[in-house]
Amino acid sequence: MIVQRGSFGAIAAVLVALVFLLSGITKVARPSLWRSEAAGMGVHRFLVPFVPWVEVVLGALLVAQVQRHIVAWFAVGLLVAFTAIIALRLSQGSHPPCACFGALSAKPIASGNLVRNAVFVAVAVAAALL
Repeated sequence: MIVQRGSFGAIAAVLVALVFLLSGITKVARPSLWRSEAAGMGVHRFLVPFVPWVEVVLGALLVAQVQRHIVAWFAVGLLVAFTAIIALRLSQGSHPPCACFGALSAKPIASGNLVRNAVFVAVAVAAALL
């Protein structure tokens, strides 16, 4: 059986979608916790209400394979922005709770978060290119 290149891209898109859906839904489910953790991470308060919904919409579009290549590039951009925030906080010696997955990620940020995000970025790039 030969697997087409586009199939790998579609699978990668679904994997990234699951990450974004989980992340967004857990933030929407506990908005006060998300606001608190976002403040600790230094997310601008103007952006705080929108981040979970952007994650949910990106996740839904990726699951549905709607304009997958374009949406996946937006996912890459958002993941890079999240990674940059984590890297900045770590470089400042700050280790606030990771606001990444709402109540599921209450541990302080560490270098492992950068590695995890690098994997997510790689999968999102695969979704965009394949």
